Amino acid sequence: MKAPSNLITGEVRTKIRSMILASELKPGQRLIEEDLMTILDAGRTPVREALLILQGEGLIARKRGWEVQGADHLPVRTIFESRMAIESETARLAASKITPEICNALEALIEQMEPNGHLPRLALNRLNTEFHDLIVKAAANPVLAQFHERTQFYYWALRVPVMFSDEQLRATNQQHRELLAALRAHDEALAEQIARTHVETTMDIVEPALPR
Repeated sequence: MKAPSNLITGEVRTKIRSMILASELKPGQRLIEEDLMTILDAGRTPVREALLILQGEGLIARKRGWEVQGADHLPVRTIFESRMAIESETARLAASKITPEICNALEALIEQMEPNGHLPRLALNRLNTEFHDLIVKAAANPVLAQFHERTQFYYWALRVPVMFSDEQLRATNQQHRELLAALRAHDEALAEQIARTHVETTMDIVEPALPR
């Protein structure tokens, strides 16, 4: 039996969203329906419907064609302030509800994110997105999940490339380990604090590299 159209559309939307958040699709990049149909092995209708949904969510825009939306109109600090508020609250909620299965999945992702000189930045972005998405899943708050998704998009839409050194990557991954320890212990206050510090650390690296 053929799957309902709305289910296919939802899957296509999720895949395109993931590609945007992982910087596989970059701000300003044109999105060609035929190309997406080939890449995602999907029909024209679900691709078009998914693009319309993503337009409504602010992730893409339709000008002379579809393109990934940028975040140039937003002050950088406002993006990080929003991330601090949302990710710290998400971590607090997750600490009260997280399961051993999700903790084990987070641990596996941390090991994969450890710098080894061979992991491409694109792959690291994808793993990092998956790590934080799992924490959002553990928080089990669909409204907060929508806010988290939007702030993640604004962050990845920053147009200035910032290359993290291996030392910085190890430091941020150590924060991932500390956050996981707080989540395993169901320590809501500590998880909230570490999540906030984690975003602040990223801001301290990214903000000075951006044009003023």
